[in-house]
Amino acid sequence: MSRLVIDGAAYVVTVDEADTVLRDTTVVVEDGTITEVRPAADGPVDGDEVLDARGRLLLPGLVNLHTHLPMTLLRGLAEDVDLQGFLTRVWAAEGAVMDPPTVELGATLGALESLLGGCTTQLDMYFHHEAAHRGAVAAGSRHVIGPVFMAGPGPDGLAWEERIALMRAWPEAMAALGGPAVPVSAMPHATYTCSPEDLAEVVATLREVRGEGPALLTTHVSENAAENDDVAARYGATPTEVLDGAGWLEGDLPLVVGHGVHLSATDRERLAAAGAAVAHCAGSNQKLASGALPWETVRASGVRLGIGTDGCSSSNDLDMWQAMRQAALLARLTSGRPDVASAHEVLRAATVEGARALGLGDVLGSVEVGKRADLVLLDLEKPHLTPVHDVHALLVFAAGRADVTDVVVDGEVVVRDGRSTRVDTPALLARAREVGATARAAAEAS
Repeated sequence: MSRLVIDGAAYVVTVDEADTVLRDTTVVVEDGTITEVRPAADGPVDGDEVLDARGRLLLPGLVNLHTHLPMTLLRGLAEDVDLQGFLTRVWAAEGAVMDPPTVELGATLGALESLLGGCTTQLDMYFHHEAAHRGAVAAGSRHVIGPVFMAGPGPDGLAWEERIALMRAWPEAMAALGGPAVPVSAMPHATYTCSPEDLAEVVATLREVRGEGPALLTTHVSENAAENDDVAARYGATPTEVLDGAGWLEGDLPLVVGHGVHLSATDRERLAAAGAAVAHCAGSNQKLASGALPWETVRASGVRLGIGTDGCSSSNDLDMWQAMRQAALLARLTSGRPDVASAHEVLRAATVEGARALGLGDVLGSVEVGKRADLVLLDLEKPHLTPVHDVHALLVFAAGRADVTDVVVDGEVVVRDGRSTRVDTPALLARAREVGATARAAAEAS
């Protein structure tokens, strides 16, 4: 049995049901599971590995509920365009450079950026999903991904039948690749790139291959008004209504819809009845001028809300601290109310609510005995974090990824003193620069 001791944290923000905040607390982790949360005054605890948490704040790892990690290699290639213009430009670069080895590289780079910033779990969507998973797991992430589906060949050049075959093989392939436990997932790109018949086949296949383990569906939904208009012209329905007709809203599988900016009242009712979650990507939505998700309206409808960064080729960043802050500020600006999207709500959306959206709420998202140890330490010995009055407001409105010192995923310390314990960072960055130059040339030629 391995024992990790996180000794004497000045604050532990548990994000439990009562939003309990503890002072001067030691957390003990045995074989990846939190076994004790005890006052530091009770005395020292022996461990195989000890993290000195004095002067630091401990919280659960952040959950990025919608991203495209390998697109780190495409950051900045599609600027000053809307969603449709972004897709046109980026898909050209993807087709030119994003083969499996490059996707693995980009996923490692994206996972490293995420982990260094305190994000321990990512719901990722990208082509060559096995390569992406291999790359993210190598960095130490809890990485949720699955086959991507498009009616056409897409940047990976696969036919529909090949995508279905990948779905059938994915549970076994995922087990072989290893990494922290995650659900078997299926990821059609959108209702405008997959027909209703396609979407029905995907969900039927996922139900068939999932076995007894957890499973998940995710796709882009109502990201901007033009998407809704496109889907309405094709099918006479909203994207959510298309999903409902394809059997996606039966409630037996966790469902995460990316963006959900332009959901109708009926859409929200249907998603809430299915127990679905919206991954709110405030930064990407603002940058692409896609619109502003109505935070309070979505919450009032019963739809779960989590926080996402989107891919950093559209948002330009995988910073979940910035994503939390953008979500809170945008909700207040658009509602005209300073009490909307409280710091408590937003932090929960980025931790335990994100875990619940993935079907992992029983094992992730809070600092509680019995849960897996996905944990983050922040250095409080900073001018912008001193003094501490409202600890939740401090996290959402003042803290940032530069304050992260140590990160634990599934009980393993994957970031110590601000450095990865798994990745040769200089070598990774050198390879990324080489691929980036090729991608830039492809995008400029498109």
